[in-house]
Amino acid sequence: MEATAQLPAGSDNDGPHVGIEFYRLLTGCDPAEADIGADDDFDRHVLASILAAAVMDGGSIAERAGLSEQEFNNLLARHFPLATVRAFAWMPRPVSEIDDETMMVRDLLRAQRSTDGEVGHWLAAMVARRAMEPNHLWEDLGLRERPELSRLLMRHFAPLASRNTKNMRWKRFFYRMLCEDDGFVMCTTPVCTQCNDFELCFGEESGESRMAERRREFLRGASDHVDGVR
Repeated sequence: MEATAQLPAGSDNDGPHVGIEFYRLLTGCDPAEADIGADDDFDRHVLASILAAAVMDGGSIAERAGLSEQEFNNLLARHFPLATVRAFAWMPRPVSEIDDETMMVRDLLRAQRSTDGEVGHWLAAMVARRAMEPNHLWEDLGLRERPELSRLLMRHFAPLASRNTKNMRWKRFFYRMLCEDDGFVMCTTPVCTQCNDFELCFGEESGESRMAERRREFLRGASDHVDGVR
């Protein structure tokens, strides 16, 4: 049986607010209002954001977040013990069900950890899994802006993150590091500024978070509906 979660009665499980609702369920506050000054508070915000993004995608929360069912349950018990979330019976997921690409990024991150404990271990798997999604990595992690991703990586994977001295996009940087570790040359040009794909590696990554975008679209749709029935 897959781990799942129940939102409180009356919540919009399938609507555009599901990510925000789940974040509130875990933390007791809106993601826009999260206080991330302390490292522990920041870690909790990151974990809740990734789980909320996974909920928005549908399907198994654990799989979408990159965790086994047991890891998902352990994370909830340790960091969100007061949340009214019901995690059901778990069944270990065979390693073969995790695709090779995700495993490579996960193992790269785990080999470059700069913190001890379960959070960094979980985050390596969570970041690797969410890196397989199509948007900017900070967006698919449910974070509010790219600097939060940079802080996450510098906090938990500093030896790796500190090598990104040119502010390359993080997904591209991960793959570049994998290629270099294997002795391959990822790029055909010796200098990045001479490369036709420069924007793919270093282009702008600002924008609106996924949860904020969904809320804006919902509010705009509701306003249009009201105008239509007047």
